[in-house]
Amino acid sequence: MMEMDPILLGEILAGTLFFGIIFVLALGFPVAYTLAGTSLMVAAVGWYFEVFDFSNFGALASRYVGFMSSEVLVAVPLFIFMGVLLERSGIAEALLTTMGRLFGNIRGGLGFSVIIVGALLAASTGVVGATVVTMGLISLPAMLRAGYDPKLGAGVIAASGTLGQIIPPSTILIFMGDMLSGINAQVQMSKGNFAPTPVSVGDLFVGAILPSAVLVGLYMLYMAGKAVFDPKSCPATPFQREEGGHGLGREIVTALLPPLALILAVLGSILGGIATPTEAASVGSVGALLLIAIKGRFSLRMLQQACLSTATITSMVFTLLLGAAVFSIVFRILGGEDLVHALLSSLPGGTMGALISVMLVMFLLGFVLDTFEVIFIIIPITAPVLLGMDVDPIWLGVLVGINLQTSFMTPPFGFSLIYLRGVAPAAVTTGMIYRGAVPFVALQLIGLGIVMAFPELSTWLPTQVFRNGG
Repeated sequence: MMEMDPILLGEILAGTLFFGIIFVLALGFPVAYTLAGTSLMVAAVGWYFEVFDFSNFGALASRYVGFMSSEVLVAVPLFIFMGVLLERSGIAEALLTTMGRLFGNIRGGLGFSVIIVGALLAASTGVVGATVVTMGLISLPAMLRAGYDPKLGAGVIAASGTLGQIIPPSTILIFMGDMLSGINAQVQMSKGNFAPTPVSVGDLFVGAILPSAVLVGLYMLYMAGKAVFDPKSCPATPFQREEGGHGLGREIVTALLPPLALILAVLGSILGGIATPTEAASVGSVGALLLIAIKGRFSLRMLQQACLSTATITSMVFTLLLGAAVFSIVFRILGGEDLVHALLSSLPGGTMGALISVMLVMFLLGFVLDTFEVIFIIIPITAPVLLGMDVDPIWLGVLVGINLQTSFMTPPFGFSLIYLRGVAPAAVTTGMIYRGAVPFVALQLIGLGIVMAFPELSTWLPTQVFRNGG
């Protein structure tokens, strides 16, 4: 019997591992256990054929301890806690109601309000599901009563609610920042650069600001276009005028001040170099508690529910991270990185061709996997290769964030659409929600193309803020 080349056998097993995980996930098994379980089974096969040694798992314990003690990752439960608190604070309802009254007198005004509120809530909470559900419960019925096209209303709510994927303090950016920091350091040292410029979560936060503004601007332009060329789809609501200017002005200040103060405290402290993202997260959590107390909504039961929800979400995410660590070790030892490097290097278009291919794979996986699941599977595989091809890590992280935000709202599996379907009135059919999302998916892809064509949109601001003493 002819013996197979161990390197070739390892790469075959690495490919089997990747596609085997996708297959098992398609059967509906939990992702964290699928990552670890499938990896262990393939590792056993590799051990039988003497291309894998179980002693490689000796690094798992220290890696797990590193996850649990990472100062950067401490920001994750803190930002989740802040988002859960704000979800219960009434800020979203006040913002939506007030902004609706402010812009309701112009065509498309309610749509503009939803986009602005979505951006503010994303910068305050970063919790996508809660934002979509809240805006769906409050804004969609108001839009329907005002005579809006149900498709347009559903689309603008799904798109605006999903901005929390990319606008800081997104928890996705925290994990990507932490992962890309380590990967970039390893890649640079392998290239002989033993003093690489560090990449931090703060860099990624600041790098996402201008691309986020591009997306919000595209949404606003589309809404303005609908108001001009299809006014029947987004009529004005002139009955709002009778409320009176002085009372409305006071209400606007009251509604806008809390989220703006929180955004200033969190992002302002990071941009100003006053606090790290983790320290800013603790400031945001305390600020959210103060806001709830000021609004008279604080109770021990509410605090208990917020803590329980935070613990549940955090446990889910970190369990995924632990399962992904097993997958990463097995895939790398079997030669998967070399296989991916050879595949991406052979693609036409060089670095840009490889980058586009990775974005396409992530986009497709985003149809059926959660954002965390995608980055824990794909980033460890592809980021070393792309960074080795001199792709800027901040640019890569921002592109991944925009890409996964796009797949998050792409029919038929987009999670934002599923959230919205759960709270939309019966008059708004699933087909309406899907058709309404399509133009915004196109806008997302345009935004992704713009940031891909102009990397400076994601790299210039971090340079100005952190590298030049700004």
